[in-house]
This record gives sequence, structure tokens and C-alpha cells, in this order.
Amino acid sequence: MSRFWKGLQKAWGTRLKFSTAFHPQTDSQSERTIQTLEDMLRFCALEWTGNWDDYVYLVEFAYNNSWHASIKCAPFEMLYGRKCRDPICWDQVEERVIEGPEMIEVTNEKFAVAKEKHKEARTRQKSFADKHRKSLEFQPGDHVFLKVSPARGVRRFGIKGKLSPRFIGPFEILDRVGEVSYHLALPPQLSHVHNVSHVSLLRGYKYHPLHVISYPLDQIRTDLSYVEEPKAILDRQDRVMRKKTIPFVKILWRNHPEREATWETEESIQTSYPHFLP
Repeated sequence: MSRFWKGLQKAWGTRLKFSTAFHPQTDSQSERTIQTLEDMLRFCALEWTGNWDDYVYLVEFAYNNSWHASIKCAPFEMLYGRKCRDPICWDQVEERVIEGPEMIEVTNEKFAVAKEKHKEARTRQKSFADKHRKSLEFQPGDHVFLKVSPARGVRRFGIKGKLSPRFIGPFEILDRVGEVSYHLALPPQLSHVHNVSHVSLLRGYKYHPLHVISYPLDQIRTDLSYVEEPKAILDRQDRVMRKKTIPFVKILWRNHPEREATWETEESIQTSYPHFLP
């Protein structure tokens, strides 16, 4: 950490708690909030596909205007000191208009209540976590789901990045590696993903016959789907991430217009489509 940030934290009287990748226990409150928002966006992406981003403002409104157990009110009401006046519940707002000093006084009271409710929530959430936390153990031959992230370069259902499903599989466990890791039988299309994973990235799977879908092969229409392939490189760009320069390419995908071109790392394109890049 730089001297600037150390001095700033000292002046504020705060202490930073560092966390490692895939182990965000030091900031679980932020991590849980982010997971909630990701789940809401993931639903939009899977349900509305191509135009899901047209509904982001509805997701924002739904979250900010929903009641939270931690603060005993909606985030909008906690921030502004009044209920959100939307057309749907305009006649349900019973608070009078607050202006000037009264607004400041009420806001300060709301802030004090918020701090107290967050303190209570942390204690309550910790007790829940400690009650249900248990060590997971698997045996060779068991099947598990694998938690993935955008950094692993896994694409599912045509959706890339953070809105992809968090778990994929199931995969068979081949053997145990050490005390907390397992060797998985991954398919060839996941050859770029390390096949030894920490137990915190795994979720148990119990086989059920309803999970196997049989469909007559002679009724499958191949003209209703296509394999996503890059068509051309529109632009190149180098980005610095954690003091490391990473080359990016802007890819025009086959069967997609130019406005839907996406920025991808050159390494991920080389891995997924080795014939495309020279």
C-alpha cells in the first residue's frame, strides 16, 4: 500500500482489512450486496436476452425502493429522509414535505438509526453464518457444481462476463488433492480452466432422473442455432491492470451487427479460437 493511502487511513482513524481472491470474508456485507444486484441483473439477462439493458433502470428502482431488514426501511428513504414519491404509490406517502433545517435534522436522525441497525444486522448475520457454516467433504465419484468467474473465461448461454451463471456442471470428482482441494473431470471446452479447485468453489450435486432430458435426435433443427465465432477485429487497445499491460481486441461477431462488437482479451480469443488470430 502506498504512503498516501496509509496516511489517509490513519487520519480517518480506520484500518483496511485485505482479502484474497474467492475469499471475501473480510468484506462480506459488500460482497452479499453485490451478489444480490448480480442476481437481479442475471435474471434480466437470461429473461430478456438482447435488450435486457433497457430494464436496468427498473432494477435500480426496485432495489432502492425495497424494504431492507438491516435498516428497517428502503435505501432511498434512508438516504433522502423521505419515501420515494413514484406514480404508483403517490397517494400512499403520508409524510409532509420537509425543507430546510428540518430536513437536516431528520436526515441526521435517519443516519444514526442506520448505523445502529447495521450494527444489529452484522451481529445477527454473523450468528446465522456461524450456525450454518460447516466443512464440506467429497469422495471420488461424487458430482459437484463449479463456481466460475469472468476471469476464468467461461461463457454460458451466450452471455459473457459477470452476468453468466455463477455455477456450471455437474462434474465428477476424480480424487482429492491435499486437505481442501479436489481434482475434477472437466470437458475439453474447459481445458483452459485449472482442473484442481478449492472446496469453497464447489457445491454438492445429487443425481435425479428428472435432470436428464431425452429428446429425439431426428426432431432437432440445426438451423435454429449457430456457433458463435469472431468475424473481424475492429480495433486494438492495451490496458494496464495491476501494473501489467494486457492487450485487448474489439471483436465483430458473426451474425451480429457492428454495434454489438465486444472488447475481449487477446489471450481469451487465442484460447477459444486459435485459428482466428495469426
